Amino acid sequence: MILLNPAQHSRAYRDEASRQIMLKTIAFFEDKGKERLKEDDRNRVWYADFLEFQKEEGLFATLLTPPEYGQPGSRWDTWRNCEFNEILAFYGLHYWYTWQVSILGLGPIWMSANEGLKQRAAQLLREGAVFAFGLSERAHGADIYATEMSLAPQPDGTYLANGEKYYIGNGNTAPMVSTFGKMADSGEYVFFTADYRHRNYQLVKNVVNTQSYVADFALCDYPVGEEDILSRGQEAWDTALNTVNVGKYNLGWASIGICTHALYEAVRHAANRRLYGMYVTDMPHVKQMFTDAYARLVAMKLFALRASDYQRVASPEDRRYLLYNPVVKMKVTTQGEEVINLLWDVIAAKGFEKDMYFEMAARDIRALPKLEGTVHVNIA
Repeated sequence: MILLNPAQHSRAYRDEASRQIMLKTIAFFEDKGKERLKEDDRNRVWYADFLEFQKEEGLFATLLTPPEYGQPGSRWDTWRNCEFNEILAFYGLHYWYTWQVSILGLGPIWMSANEGLKQRAAQLLREGAVFAFGLSERAHGADIYATEMSLAPQPDGTYLANGEKYYIGNGNTAPMVSTFGKMADSGEYVFFTADYRHRNYQLVKNVVNTQSYVADFALCDYPVGEEDILSRGQEAWDTALNTVNVGKYNLGWASIGICTHALYEAVRHAANRRLYGMYVTDMPHVKQMFTDAYARLVAMKLFALRASDYQRVASPEDRRYLLYNPVVKMKVTTQGEEVINLLWDVIAAKGFEKDMYFEMAARDIRALPKLEGTVHVNIA
């Protein structure tokens, strides 16, 4: 079966550790149960239980640490990470979100030549930390040409960072926030790390009304040393773009996970409901809508899998992922909206009920094509 089925998760893995990661993650959410998942969603409860679980099991450390910096079994495995994306989103977008923005935050670190910061990131992953990607700004959004975060050189060879970043997931708790800016004197692009615990790191607010913390934060004369700089100039610019190319590809997998759960719930409801002397699933127009939704969802997953193949084989000569990844961000996410629309036409008012996963799915599926103006940016 190509779609995820947590009740019968029997996929083949190249190693037992990978299989256990997926099974333990499924078990965590199944043990928590839909009732508590829904309650936490309604009350906008910070997902401390999930973060503690991933810390105890070393999930992010195993999945997001390159082998040369991690424990045995650690590796950044695109195929494995795709599956983890799918599982998290199957149970709730916000559990996926803290993982997703950690991927973005780690991108500039692992692409950097700064060995000290790489070692620090690896240690923080082992300690259960999450990461953040300080790229977008309130006035500019995805227009990173216009970034106003600045790094001003000081007489002692250090720098002072000043500026504000907006819509930064995990910005409330990430000890390494990969922050994009410009050198105040030369206008050269730069990536450096900031720590949310520093007194010159001002957490302004959470800009969303959800379980996630999507930060508005400001750096006010935040001290930065050479040891905190990840990259400069063209390298910093390239790092920003490639982190987005590789990291935001995961948006498509979130749509796949959400739609899969919603499909199962919709089929179960319709198959057990009789109207006008027949089961809803026997009605011709309902058959058509379910078939259409299923075909679209399978196509979404097949396309995303092919895009992951191109990521895994990428080289200076083979850069097909630069075409396929934006299409995943653009088309897979918008097709996810179409899948939910079709399913909602089947289950109708049931989709609004507070005890249904579908109620979350119908809300959250809309977010994925719109993060950082994703569809418009990628169509352009």
